[in-house]
Amino acid sequence: MNQKNSFFTCFIILGLIAALSFVGFIVASGLMARAEDAFGPPAPSLGSFQRVRLGVELGWRAQALLRPVDATGPLENFSIGLDEPTAQIVERMEQAGLVREAELFSAYLVYSGLDTQLQSGDFELSPAMSAAQLAQQLLDPTPGTVTLVILPGWRLEEIASTLPSAGVAVKPEDFLLAAWHPPARVEEPEIFASGASLEGYLLPGSYEIERQASAVDLLNALLENFDSSIDADLLAGFQQQDLSLHEALILASIVERESVVDEEMPLIASVFLNRLAAGMRLEADPTVQYALGYDQASQSWWKTPLSAADLNINSAYNTYRNIGLPPGPIAAPSLEALRAVAFPQASDFFFFQAACDGSGKHVFALTLEEHVANNCP
Repeated sequence: MNQKNSFFTCFIILGLIAALSFVGFIVASGLMARAEDAFGPPAPSLGSFQRVRLGVELGWRAQALLRPVDATGPLENFSIGLDEPTAQIVERMEQAGLVREAELFSAYLVYSGLDTQLQSGDFELSPAMSAAQLAQQLLDPTPGTVTLVILPGWRLEEIASTLPSAGVAVKPEDFLLAAWHPPARVEEPEIFASGASLEGYLLPGSYEIERQASAVDLLNALLENFDSSIDADLLAGFQQQDLSLHEALILASIVERESVVDEEMPLIASVFLNRLAAGMRLEADPTVQYALGYDQASQSWWKTPLSAADLNINSAYNTYRNIGLPPGPIAAPSLEALRAVAFPQASDFFFFQAACDGSGKHVFALTLEEHVANNCP
């Protein structure tokens, strides 16, 4: 009888073990499936035991990883040193309040295979990010902003061509389309010529731009600098010269392209203002260069030297054929060029040309005869 009872007891125990094992298998499978739904499949490099252990742990604690530490937390700078151990990185993240539990976040990194892929560098992290978002951020130390530099005298196409190398995500063609025909979402300057493009309104300088900014976002960031740069003194100076803001930008862009030495800008501006007042053609080479567009031979937007045929091109921008200012700016004028137009140096000169000494300076003349006499031998 005792033997029968012992046998029966063993049978019951084995049955319970089998049942518990089956239940455990079902529960573990469910937790592993939950982990895959939340975090994707485990890394192929994991062994069977690691897959089960980590899958069960992450499935059980999924919400703790998916729920940010602070949904309203701001971005914070976080640096990872060269060859810094993953365990140390995660520990510092917990201390910074970016993750709740360092060990749980480490488990996620191992499960996903990201523990060996973290990069050194500077990052912008937030406690509002989930574990997966934080891990992805740590794979790319590329900053969220990039520096875009616009040089004085650049036309829109030259600005567009530098966007890829600057790291801006906007395609050059999308930038140009929005700059030539500003959509309604572009915050145009208060005093803006109807139907004008943004040529000349994107001032030279160094700009911090969001890497993923759209064309509209990029233009608005550049135009914000324009609005802050065109102050009341400049506007009063333009008015003193009987120029609207748009006209002042046109003339300043020509002065920018004609000048090599900034100190001469007020005098060059004086020459052009004198010619405008006298009803003379400006006869400015840069306006012809702008009309010609890209020159394949020199691989430049500013062809030089110009031929006699070039000077006869049929374009509203050709100031050798047309009296007055061209329809719009031809390039990005610097603040120095804008100030030169607003506050030109008083002179009676009507002509200037490059000095023969290669200094980049110019010689100025009152009459055509003096101008011809200044020609280099």
